[in-house]
Parts: sequence; structure tokens; C-alpha cells
Amino acid sequence: MWFWAALGLVLLAIEMATGTFYVLWFGVSAVSVAIAMWLFPNIPYVMQLAMFAALSISSLAIWKLNYKKHETHSRVGQAQGEEIGRTGTVIEACSANQVGKIHFTQGLMGAREWAAVSSEAIAKNVEARVIAVEGNQLRIKAI
Repeated sequence: MWFWAALGLVLLAIEMATGTFYVLWFGVSAVSVAIAMWLFPNIPYVMQLAMFAALSISSLAIWKLNYKKHETHSRVGQAQGEEIGRTGTVIEACSANQVGKIHFTQGLMGAREWAAVSSEAIAKNVEARVIAVEGNQLRIKAI
């Protein structure tokens, strides 16, 4: 019984140090076998190993089937499509060969002014609409 309890505690400590959730199920299985040994002290060694293996594999399989992994990376600062269609005023002329600037009344993705590119020449003080987000620049079209 003490062997399984110690093994379970060591495995649970490893799980707390790594946080992977894989070692957790082996630790819980070892503690479960220790509890079974406490209740029924004459369980043969083969039965103990079989219980540990069955509990470990089944609990790990159940967790893997029901675990839904969520995205861990942040999407802060990345366009999600809400910016398309917003209108602003061009404050620096832009064209296919020249990067300009566009100003928005309300902030767009955290800023009021953005670098803007266009496939057509757009003069200063012209209203324009965002048609795409390309990296850290907005592709615009005159209204």
C-alpha cells in the first residue's frame, strides 16, 4: 500500500511541476490502487499492476476524448474582419507607389491613424473606406 501511495504522490508532484495533465491520471491511478490495498490488503501483485494499468489507460483515454483544447495564443492586435468597411479621412496622399495615412474619428484597433495603401491615387482630405488589412497597413479605396 505504501509503495502505491508514494508512487501516486510522486506522480502528482511531477504533474504539479509540469502542468501537462498527462501524469495526473497515472498519479490518481496509483493513489486509487493504494486505497484498494488499504481496504483489501491481500490483493496479489499481478492484480495490483493490472488495476494500475487499467485505471491509468482508461482515465487517460476518457480525458483525451472529452478534453477540448482552447487556443492559447493571443489574437490581440490582429484584425478579425470588423475593420473592413470602416471609413476615414486620408491625411497623407497614397497611391500604388506611395504609402499614405488615414485618420478615423473613432480608434480602429487601438489607434486613430494608420498607414494606408491603395491601388489608385487618393488625394489628401478624401473620404476612404477600408477594404482589407495587410499586415500593419490598411488597404483603402476612395468613396
